[in-house]
Amino acid sequence: MQRRQFIASGSVLAAFILAGCEQGLHYSLAEVVRRLLTVSSQRALSRLIAPGGFYDNQVARITLPDELSGKGQAIARILITSLLRDRLQRQVNEAAAVGAERAAPVIADAIISISPQDAAAIVRGNGPLATDLLRQHMGDALFSAMLPGVDEGLRTFDSQVVQDVLKVATGIDFAGLRRDIARKASDAIFAEMGREEVAIRADPRSSRDPVLIEGLGGSGYR
Repeated sequence: MQRRQFIASGSVLAAFILAGCEQGLHYSLAEVVRRLLTVSSQRALSRLIAPGGFYDNQVARITLPDELSGKGQAIARILITSLLRDRLQRQVNEAAAVGAERAAPVIADAIISISPQDAAAIVRGNGPLATDLLRQHMGDALFSAMLPGVDEGLRTFDSQVVQDVLKVATGIDFAGLRRDIARKASDAIFAEMGREEVAIRADPRSSRDPVLIEGLGGSGYR
């Protein structure tokens, strides 16, 4: 999926929410929560799937498993050079971006299907409450959805470096590396979404979104 398709999926969700609001001037609390999640996820994923999005982000950067990072066996530290590890880490982060891009529709679908029973507490509370709810709602769905994209990324960008490193390291194989990347990338996506949610709550007008401006501004609930 191309990035424009993810953005389009967010636009579809926005239209879905706004269509439900056209009959009146106010928005339901559940609609505010869904829109907050939509904008937060769009911002977070757009940044992470951009070139260098994971690698250049000190918080979201995907680290190598201990077996490949030089923290493991002495033989690995000797044979896996720093240059090789750097190449591998860059590929790992590129693979995470591919996984995130492929998984974006799963996030959009989860947001549409979510029915927050405690929407009032989420809207009026502080912190990444909506993101936490989405993460609980999705369980391992994001991790599972990312695996095929991570696999594709590992095999596409520089498959030789992956093969070379895995020949040296013990205690991890291709499947283990793929799972490690997908798990860390999934955590990073939710963390970035949470930061975006907190930023939007602090300044709803910066979103330029009428649902969030009215909903998070303390008026317009029903």
